[in-house]
Amino acid sequence: MTLHELPLDPQTLHGYFSPDLEPVLTAEPGDSVRFSVPNAGWYLESGEQLAPRNPDLDTGHALVGPIAVRGARAGQTLAVRIDAVQPGSWGITVPGPEHTVRWELEGGLGHGAGRTVQLAPFLGVLGLPPPECGVHPTGPPRRWGGNIDCKELVAGATLFLPISVDGALFSAGDGHAAQGDGEVAGTAIECPIEAQLTLDVRADLPLEWPIARTAEAWLTFGFDEHLGRAARVAVDGMLDLMEREHGLSRDDALALASVVVDLRVTQVVNGALGVHAVLRDDAFR
Repeated sequence: MTLHELPLDPQTLHGYFSPDLEPVLTAEPGDSVRFSVPNAGWYLESGEQLAPRNPDLDTGHALVGPIAVRGARAGQTLAVRIDAVQPGSWGITVPGPEHTVRWELEGGLGHGAGRTVQLAPFLGVLGLPPPECGVHPTGPPRRWGGNIDCKELVAGATLFLPISVDGALFSAGDGHAAQGDGEVAGTAIECPIEAQLTLDVRADLPLEWPIARTAEAWLTFGFDEHLGRAARVAVDGMLDLMEREHGLSRDDALALASVVVDLRVTQVVNGALGVHAVLRDDAFR
């Protein structure tokens, strides 16, 4: 397996999703990719704002990619293992147009607004383009991933995404040094970030919506403009997972889910709201 390194350069970044974008790298299944990205607003570690390649199109999050995976086909599943995530030395939270909290990030802690918080860095955007041609904004998450903003997707987790187009065309960015479930102000601690991901293809795991595996649990995701419908998608995905992973009937899976599965609001600020269902490994014996 090969470790690829992508330079931090406007030529490797984009600010929208599209199946028409040319890949900046073609990786083999099982290869890893190391990269750095500016924060969501295209600000570098130096504090300077990077000018995108196409200011008229690159209006969303600064994303590295797209990365093609050789042999990936629409209808298969892309496995994205998060190997490492390292935040920069600073970040910001912007709760409103007239107020910004600046954070100093060091030693696993964030200092801002006169308080100190524990950091748990992750990439807010991990996703594939919709299959339809054209330009698609980076803001809302979709069934192929994108701006998921799930704080559980830290180093060690693996995200599984339904592949929408041949080659997968995976992109990532939107570094968060820390975030609460909901991301209620619309921003987390938005920071430049370095990361390493390993990409693989699963032909034996057909999915309609993303799922994830963490060190202690399975997660299933749902996104919709209405929170209740997002929750329904997440629950249906969890019932599918419980049938597949634990050999349960649908009725028994639903009964157990009502007892041991937790529903969490991933985020409420991205147009398509997010819910993730959590089944811990120690939930039942």
